[in-house]
Amino acid sequence: MPFKYIMTRRDGPVERVTLNRPDVRNAFNGEMIAELCAWAADFHENPKGARAVILGGAGKSFCAGADATWLATIAVHSEKENIRDATVTSQMFRELDQLPVPLIGRIHGAAIGGGSGLAAVCDIVVAAEDAVFGFTEVKLGVIPAVISPFVIAKIGISAARELFLTGARFPAARAYKMELVHAVVPAAQLDETIDRYVAEIITGGPDAIAASKELMRDVVNAPIGDAAAMTAKALAARRASEEGQEGLKAFLEKRTPRWAK
Repeated sequence: MPFKYIMTRRDGPVERVTLNRPDVRNAFNGEMIAELCAWAADFHENPKGARAVILGGAGKSFCAGADATWLATIAVHSEKENIRDATVTSQMFRELDQLPVPLIGRIHGAAIGGGSGLAAVCDIVVAAEDAVFGFTEVKLGVIPAVISPFVIAKIGISAARELFLTGARFPAARAYKMELVHAVVPAAQLDETIDRYVAEIITGGPDAIAASKELMRDVVNAPIGDAAAMTAKALAARRASEEGQEGLKAFLEKRTPRWAK
């Protein structure tokens, strides 16, 4: 499927998705959002053996959030049209959040507004030491609405209160402390660090990883009683699965499971 504002490339077990509006620091517009939705929907239907997705940005920055020119254009639309546009944006974040394989964020330069929202939906985030983050929407008189469920789940309500309300920018080191980011490295070491994460991922059962992602979404806000029954059922299903049986057998036979070869 040809795209204009994102680039995709398969590299062995890894699908690479690169935001491609470098002249505006990869800021979102309607077309980029639609392309990310289309790519994610297609990937959900057929991952084609991919074990991980790496999300990055072309040029000097990861993503500067929403394109202000685009926002100004849609701001004068009707309320119904604005709700429709916002719903599509929300769908994009949800589709990325629910990918059946680990989504790894490769963050360099700026990750502002929706760019920090993208970091929040990534399962693993590796950031360059000089990367800058921020939920700056209030500076434009708007709010971090569609990203808020993912961001609050990632960094907690206390950090969100401070950062949503001040709109302050913060460095990668702060993002690491609040667990928005999982590794902070020199820019030259971004790919090397991501490769190590990928190497770990492919040693795990692909179906088990997909099931783990789904389980976390189900459990996070479930009452303890509901979670207990849910997790017991999920574990029993995985133990009885072909992949679970292969993993246990490989461990007992002291060999590599089939999926990791």
